Amino acid sequence: MEASHVEEWFERGVEALGHGHVYLARTCFEHAARVKSHPAACSYLALCQAKTRGKFSDAIALAREAIAREPHNPLLYQNLGRIYHLAGRRLEAVEVLREGVRRGAGEDAVAELNRIGTRKPPPFRRLHRDHPLNKYVGKLLARLRLR
Repeated sequence: MEASHVEEWFERGVEALGHGHVYLARTCFEHAARVKSHPAACSYLALCQAKTRGKFSDAIALAREAIAREPHNPLLYQNLGRIYHLAGRRLEAVEVLREGVRRGAGEDAVAELNRIGTRKPPPFRRLHRDHPLNKYVGKLLARLRLR
């Protein structure tokens, strides 16, 4: 396959993923990654594998490998952050997404960070965060949607 076909598969995969067709996107990225070890295609393939197969350790390894080959691409950090978030590893997701924003990621990474969120300050700042009063009042305020 020529390089133009690889780019075509990659573009089809991005479009399919944008429309929510994860299985079709995974197939497109598999074709693109098989022919030419394209770091962005590998990163998107890792994201699709995490969403469809739930093999988070393999997906994280593949996404980290893509970042090692192309560390200046902020999109790769965004995909790795999404994989971490899908795996339930919120702190790592926030850390990687922040690194992507530092490297120039766009509004999508900032929106992803806002969606994941960070910890809010405790209700009683003079008490430690783990104090029972802070824990239960914080849960109550969150349930009442006052925080």
